[in-house]
Amino acid sequence: MNLSFKEDHISQIPAIKLLQNVGWNYLSREEIKQLRGDKNSNILLEPILQEQIRTINNPTINGRKTDKFSEQNIATAIETLKTLNTSEGYISTCSEVYDLLIFGTTVRQTVDESTKDLSLYYIDWHNPERNVYHVADEFDVMRTGRSDTYRPDLVLFINGIPVCVIEAKRPDIKDSISQAISQQLRNQQEDGIRSLFYYAGLLLCINTNETKYATNATPEKFWSVWNEQFA
Repeated sequence: MNLSFKEDHISQIPAIKLLQNVGWNYLSREEIKQLRGDKNSNILLEPILQEQIRTINNPTINGRKTDKFSEQNIATAIETLKTLNTSEGYISTCSEVYDLLIFGTTVRQTVDESTKDLSLYYIDWHNPERNVYHVADEFDVMRTGRSDTYRPDLVLFINGIPVCVIEAKRPDIKDSISQAISQQLRNQQEDGIRSLFYYAGLLLCINTNETKYATNATPEKFWSVWNEQFA
């Protein structure tokens, strides 16, 4: 793992090491670049997602396990996750993604001349060990309708899908957690990087002394303090 040790990044390093200790694999910026096809408008890590859809799904027709979902169905499922209806507003789109991640999507598959609508899942919630977990730092995302980017400090992925955005601040900065929350809220604005936050429903703001968390569009006054419970 090649991490930057610039002063501004010092607070990120303990977080990444902690995540690695509990099973999250660090992706270098070069690896992220390749997985996104060198496009910072791409949010999903599609090569990882494709492989995981193959791995975690065991479709059955007429009580018999099929070989796997067809490549066309896998491509269709990924396109469904990418092509979101944003016309009903930010929260509605976040809810759409939530339903897809929890309940999966439906595809039609034919085996031995028998065709059925089958559920295809993006995350295995019943067997979490079958999923893959990654963390990336300095994740550039193209702003909506702009040519520049915003860059969250850390993004966590399950099966190539971003599920959590973390802003990490140095503890010696005054009101560092409030600054981090303000950054998270700014990034969710219409001219921000909502394309990332449609998927990432868990938001954290951290320094080495304190952590606060919330979900999408939560005003600062409703962010909660993270408390660890020890036996």
